[in-house]
Amino acid sequence: MATRGNRIVVPEARQALNQMKTEIANELGLTNYEATDKGNLTSRENGYVGGYMVKRLIEQAERNMSGK
Repeated sequence: MATRGNRIVVPEARQALNQMKTEIANELGLTNYEATDKGNLTSRENGYVGGYMVKRLIEQAERNMSGK
């Protein structure tokens, strides 16, 4: 049976992912995101951060695969 959840496959990437999350939140106008209680944010605000992270990671993967 497959394991489900938000398990980081490459633990060394945790810091880079957290930094990306903070940068994206700042770009979206969510200041001090790392210290903010995420339960006080709307689902839309939290979803935007996660969605933009996925979008940026896909763009990076596509660039790596195309050799650019």
